[in-house]
Order: sequence, then C-alpha cells, then structure tokens
Amino acid sequence: MKIETLKKRLQANRQKTNITISIPEDVIEDLQKIAPLLGFSRYESLIRAYIGQGLRHDLERLENETITALIASLKRRGVQKQIIDEALSEVLHN
Repeated sequence: MKIETLKKRLQANRQKTNITISIPEDVIEDLQKIAPLLGFSRYESLIRAYIGQGLRHDLERLENETITALIASLKRRGVQKQIIDEALSEVLHN
C-alpha cells in the first residue's frame, strides 16, 4: 500500500458509515474479552482493526499479483529484464 493511502487511512477524522452485521454471540463475547488485552477500549474497535488488517493484506496481495502479471506480460513482449528492474526500482522508491 502506498504511503499516501496509508496516511489517509490512519486519520482519525475519516468519514464513517454505520452498518449492521450479525455476529454470533460467542464471538462477541470473545471479542469483549480480547479487546482490552490488546489495548482496545471497545470490541468494536477491535473488529475495525481486524477488518483493516485483512483488507490491507488482501490489497497488498492483489497489488503484488497485478505487478507480477505486468512483469510477465512485459517479458513476453520482449522488454529486457534490466529495463523492467529499473522501472520497478523507480516506482518503488518514489
């Protein structure tokens, strides 16, 4: 995930939307027990943290898969490995 996107995600004043979701009672009880042990004052915050972790993981995985597919496509089109490496280095360091 790009630094700019991550910085936006960490802002406390982001607009939020309320949702309704059914979660088994025993899961809620476990979340209520675990939340304070992990430094969360409420289990809802822990749920948001879990969702955020999973989302960041999947976004990174999908981004990496896209980059890998792009590299393979460029190689099939005859783009030299050195040029691909230089382009990747430029993108990753900017």
